[in-house]
Amino acid sequence: MATDELFDERALFKFTSGLYVVSAADGDEVGACIINTGLQVTSKPFQVQVVVNKENHTEQVIEKAGHFALCPLTQDVDMLYIGRFGFRSSADIDKFDGVKTETTSLGDPYECEHAASVIACEVRQTLDVGTHMIFVGEVKEARPLSDVEPLTYGYYHTVLKGKTPPKASSYIG
Repeated sequence: MATDELFDERALFKFTSGLYVVSAADGDEVGACIINTGLQVTSKPFQVQVVVNKENHTEQVIEKAGHFALCPLTQDVDMLYIGRFGFRSSADIDKFDGVKTETTSLGDPYECEHAASVIACEVRQTLDVGTHMIFVGEVKEARPLSDVEPLTYGYYHTVLKGKTPPKASSYIG
């Protein structure tokens, strides 16, 4: 944690973002995790970026598959769901077991109950930023799934009293 009077990490907590499930499938290998870094970066062509910790199984699956699905979560999500997708590894459990799941046109699974929309992307660029990889994907499919308000990171922290896991890009410690 920085102690310099010119650097107060609390300033970074003022960034707004949502919570998303990013998922990918490469054959029988499936990965899914919660991230707080999904962002539209261009509109011609439509591209979005996701930032995934290199220690996450999902990051490895996205690299192999070359595509991913991104679903903004809705405010009606519960902490059991957050725990399933955010605090457990896809290498150890099937995160989609027991939840309503669909598949994008690119073959990536996504859950339907707590997703505001689904965006399916083919990876166009990657950037290694140390602990995380940035994947920029060209949008191949995009559909709204719910009218429930999207879950912001602020709502997650203040209303749901959620914690930031160590593999999150915003984790400070």
